[in-house]
Amino acid sequence: MFRRTPRIFATTLAVAALALGACAEKSSDDASAPATGGTSAAAAFPATVGKLTLDKRPEKIVSLSPTATEMLFAIGAGKQVTAADDNSNYPPDAPKSELSGFQPNAEAIAGKSPDLVVLANDTNKIVEQLTTLKIPVLLTPAAATLEDSYRQIADLGTLTGHAAEAADVVTRMKDDIAKLTKDLPQRPEKLTYYHELGPELYSATSKTFIGSIYALAGLENIADASDADGRNGGYPQLSQEIIVKANPDFVFLADTKCCKQSPETVKARSGWAGVTAVKNNQIVALDDDIASRWGPRVVDLLRAVVDAVAKVPA
Repeated sequence: MFRRTPRIFATTLAVAALALGACAEKSSDDASAPATGGTSAAAAFPATVGKLTLDKRPEKIVSLSPTATEMLFAIGAGKQVTAADDNSNYPPDAPKSELSGFQPNAEAIAGKSPDLVVLANDTNKIVEQLTTLKIPVLLTPAAATLEDSYRQIADLGTLTGHAAEAADVVTRMKDDIAKLTKDLPQRPEKLTYYHELGPELYSATSKTFIGSIYALAGLENIADASDADGRNGGYPQLSQEIIVKANPDFVFLADTKCCKQSPETVKARSGWAGVTAVKNNQIVALDDDIASRWGPRVVDLLRAVVDAVAKVPA
């Protein structure tokens, strides 16, 4: 299995990369479950998204983005996905293959005879290569906002004949997010947090998609000051001194699978004993995959954050 490093994670996510992580446990959030309502499978074709037009419903989709794979299954198009990349580990029945989204090979992709290829990144001008082979391609880069995520879900719904189901998924996500955030306690000062991408102490600022999820929970990001000029693309590497001095109320670990980090390993770090998150046992182990993808399971990420915040008295 591919082992990510925080540097790779930060670079790839910031530049519309594929989401990484080890195999995920099945989420309890129903927003990630395939939608069952609607009859959009019989929707009229041709269908157009941007410059891409499909004359008929695709039945041999190749997904080279773990997030796109999750979206396709969530909207009920899973049976149309005949091959997914080697990091598409959710849902468990996704047809994971040897194909790579990091180093996509046009010949290998063409060998799957796809009638639609979904990509998160145009590495090595793969879009041009596939277009030359007359293979339809949809590029779904890493989302910067929730609206980007909603739009990608809708676009996939349009192109796969599941527009109504996609709309249902988006509505359910919005409703769940509204429910999770409507009763957050009012505090005189915002609680602070450190989001860890890996033990090398790379983090994500509020300007990133991940940071926007924490903002919904009313938290303040200690990494923002370290990338105030944006030179790190929203993914600065912090120092232990910076983190300890910032004294975050929470530490959220997005490196529990890739790098075996846990509340116990954080507590054992030299110099961290005085950090509020450590003293108050407010170190939250996240699912690496859920914390790095922008599909329907972002609701699960927000729920984990909100649940942690709710335990702290206002």
